Amino acid sequence: MSQSQLASSAAGMPAQQSWQFRWRRFSYRKRYWIGYVFILPWLISVLWFDLLPFLTGLYLSFTDYSVGLNWPDWVGLKNFREMFTTDDLFLKSLWNTVYYLALSVPLRLATAFIIALLLNTRVRGLGTFRTIFYIPSVVPVVAVAIIFTGIFNARYGILNQLIMLVGLDPVRWLTRPEWVKPSMVIMIMWSFGAQMVIFLAGLQGISEELYEAVDIDGGSGWQKLLFVTVPLMTPVIFFNLIIGIIGAFQIFDSAYVLIGVNGGPLDSGLFYVIHLFNNAFSHSKMGYALAMSAVLFVIILFFTLLTVRTSDRWVFYGD
Repeated sequence: MSQSQLASSAAGMPAQQSWQFRWRRFSYRKRYWIGYVFILPWLISVLWFDLLPFLTGLYLSFTDYSVGLNWPDWVGLKNFREMFTTDDLFLKSLWNTVYYLALSVPLRLATAFIIALLLNTRVRGLGTFRTIFYIPSVVPVVAVAIIFTGIFNARYGILNQLIMLVGLDPVRWLTRPEWVKPSMVIMIMWSFGAQMVIFLAGLQGISEELYEAVDIDGGSGWQKLLFVTVPLMTPVIFFNLIIGIIGAFQIFDSAYVLIGVNGGPLDSGLFYVIHLFNNAFSHSKMGYALAMSAVLFVIILFFTLLTVRTSDRWVFYGD
């Protein structure tokens, strides 16, 4: 019974019954506060650890602030003007990040999808194969970067040893500007297990009746893939694409270990967040670094909204 119904029922009744109705009305209101009490820890954490730091960082991005006890000086749009006018490394790092995104995200999604298709078949030892392909995703990123530092070694690296076995010249993966970003892409392809598991869950949610209908109509396996599997997997592809774009723009730890904070030869491996890190902690330009983080937020938001806005043209939800 709603509050208005309780109020109308209480009117014109004896005092005892009216008091009972008022108590029921109070109890009805109290249910809302019980819900707020349950979400209060989450709400406090969001306000204290997410919203407050975001607003503080946004304010400090308009100041000349360095790490220390000095009070930040308001400089307005100076940090943002410096970004696009005098800081050559800003555009360089942004280009490196977009280049890395354009290569890594599609290749990683395609690899995860193909492996998920193979692991969705009924073969002996399927659980073992799924575990083997997923294990690299749980290895710490720093450990993976250290391993690939040895793999990409120009002299004794495993990759160059395999290249020389087929008669090709060794590649200077981490010392030639044109090979630094492809090296990062090769390394990030190692850990596609999370996307693979999500794809695998989506594949197992497709009804077998749809494939049987294609068989009855005389369709081939390729037609099943194009006209059944891919359309029904577009929501999962869309989700992995969004997560991949956000993760690619925030690439830091693996590049930090594999290439270093200097960005490699000719700054070819200087990614956006590494340049932000250098300004914040190497040059003590915290206000400028926070301005860079605000620009990064806008860039990620733009690409995310663009992907969401265009999703109605290629994402099929089965309705």
